[in-house]
Amino acid sequence: MMISKTEILGMEERLIEGIKGSDIKFLEKSLHKDLLFLAPNGQIITKEMDLASHRAGEMEVEQLIPTFEQVRIIGDTALVVVVYDTKGTMLGNPIQGKFRYFRVWKQFPDGLKVMGGSCIKLD
Repeated sequence: MMISKTEILGMEERLIEGIKGSDIKFLEKSLHKDLLFLAPNGQIITKEMDLASHRAGEMEVEQLIPTFEQVRIIGDTALVVVVYDTKGTMLGNPIQGKFRYFRVWKQFPDGLKVMGGSCIKLD
């Protein structure tokens, strides 16, 4: 099943709102059960780890402004590169700056899901 750039950008916008609002229902639906995400410190994050941090209120996002750099559609899969101007806290520690994210979206019978990704802090 083919997907469009417009569809992916819409899901990215919904993901931003889901992260900012810790929308567990949306995040559960849009993150693949076998998600692997590499954090800036090199830690491998799973779907359950990500959801647990939202459930526990460990992440507070004050600002998350995206600049989309690349969106590549390959059949039922999309590769996205986006830079976020970010401000917030994680585990009580301040997080601020620009971070480049790479995400892999794939179309499944029950909708688009993030299968993998990574994030690095930009200087």
